Parts: sequence; C-alpha cells; structure tokens
Amino acid sequence: MANNQMAGHVVWTDLTVPNADEIRDFYAEVVGFRPESIDMGGYSDYMMMAQGEAPQPGGAVGICHAKGNNAHLPAQWLIYFAVDDLDRALSAVDRLGGRRLGDIQAYGDDRYAAIEDPAGAVCALFEKVSGG
Repeated sequence: MANNQMAGHVVWTDLTVPNADEIRDFYAEVVGFRPESIDMGGYSDYMMMAQGEAPQPGGAVGICHAKGNNAHLPAQWLIYFAVDDLDRALSAVDRLGGRRLGDIQAYGDDRYAAIEDPAGAVCALFEKVSGG
C-alpha cells in the first residue's frame, strides 16, 4: 500500500486514439498546446505543453496512440484519480458494479488501471508507489 497524499485528486489526463499524430496537431492548433514527443519504441506519443511554459515533467496532458497497453482504451479524455491502494480500489469497483478495462499497468514502479463505473463513465485509478 502506498502512502499517497494525492489520493482523491486528478493527477493526469490523456487521450488515446488510433490517429495520435493528427489529433496532436488538432489540439496544438485549437488549444495552443506545444507537443513534445515521447519515444515509445517505434512510434511516438506526446506530452502536450501549455504555450509559453518551460518543459515540465508530465506536461499539461497526453495524447497517445491506441497501441500496446493502450489498445483497449476508449477514444475519450481519460482522467486519472490517485488512490492509496489500487488493489483495494479495484476490489471496490468489482463489488459496487463497475468493471475493469484491461489489466493493471505499470508506470515505473507506480501502477494504474482503467475502469468503467456503473453509469458507464470511464476513468483510471493511479497508485503512486515510487517516492518521487
């Protein structure tokens, strides 16, 4: 179990789509984001930075290709809620009529999983395990 002081906060937002390059350009033009490529081994996903801001860890939002671990995610803006204990949170999802969308994924030592609530809304749960 992580001691996560961010539990209950939105800690990230991203969009996973088959055509990430086109959608990257769309949001760069419409919103004014400045894209920064992230090498995913054969293709790039993108951190979208706010105009005029220095590069920062994580950027403002992410735009990702629907490939690999992201292939099962719906094409929608996905928010990530921090939780103290991902396993406990996923047990509650199961017990309370939600459903898991795919397996638990790793981001370094940290863990996350996409879920659908009983009303059909989709989000991700994120457990910060690493100290940073």
